[in-house]
Amino acid sequence: MEIKTKITELLNIKYPIIQGGMAWVAEHNLAAAVSNAGGLGIIGAASAPPEVVREEIRKCKELTDKPFGVNVMLLNPNADEVAKIIVEEGVKVVTTGAGNPGKYMDMWKEAGVAVIPVVASVALAKMMERAGASAVVAEGCESGGHIGQTTTMSLVPQVVDAVSIPVIAAGGIGDGRGFAAAMMLGAEAVQMGTRFIVANESIVHENYKKKVVQASDISSEVTGLTTGHPVRCIRNKMTKEYIKLEHEGADFMELEKLTLGSLRKAVIDGDVVNGTLMAGQISGLVSKEQSCKEMIEEIMDQARRLLCHE
Repeated sequence: MEIKTKITELLNIKYPIIQGGMAWVAEHNLAAAVSNAGGLGIIGAASAPPEVVREEIRKCKELTDKPFGVNVMLLNPNADEVAKIIVEEGVKVVTTGAGNPGKYMDMWKEAGVAVIPVVASVALAKMMERAGASAVVAEGCESGGHIGQTTTMSLVPQVVDAVSIPVIAAGGIGDGRGFAAAMMLGAEAVQMGTRFIVANESIVHENYKKKVVQASDISSEVTGLTTGHPVRCIRNKMTKEYIKLEHEGADFMELEKLTLGSLRKAVIDGDVVNGTLMAGQISGLVSKEQSCKEMIEEIMDQARRLLCHE
């Protein structure tokens, strides 16, 4: 049995599973593998130079003929150029974070791009619907990386009730049970990040992958609560130091210095001591490395059994 939803129809994908646009992690190899497995792969533009993003899109097209998307961080100084490149390269799906994509909406809509902002509140979801979004990702604070304050379980049904566009659930979803729960809450798809970190096709350093696989339910903690930029990552020397400085009242610039380039350190160099190991609370559920195809099929099989009472 296929699980057809408004999102599978909107994005022309087989399964309603979207891969998170994680900075440094979500590059063309992972995006193409997820799309080839029937989900929607996403290239994370993050703060990459515009031409690098163009290159990533072209490399992804060489590896898949299936739809894939690009995640645009709207705070990125290059966002204007990246927004244009998406149109020029014929990308059909954009997810956005850190800001309002309103100023690009007309250009993207004219080019037939589905625009899907990530939101952490009902108010933001409503604002994005008014701005012309095709759907929204309602992301709970269980997720890795930059987070809001509300849990997925609370946020998703409230967003579903508040908007008429499709809602994608994210945060704390890593298997078929989480997928089925999201469907029960009214979501039309799920977005997952942490589970895909340990995909065989993910370029993430083996040290980082091991940390996710070895993590327990309480291995992650949130830094940046005092700065208004909370980030969930796996506890290590860097997070301990960061939280100690926060408690001592360190200012934003001092804290920024500690984390500058730390995500790249973790993903590329495998520095799991001083790097930022962004990962969600679901890490404790991730027990092995698999291919994207194995992950997606396992999730869908488990979800079907639950949703169809097989």
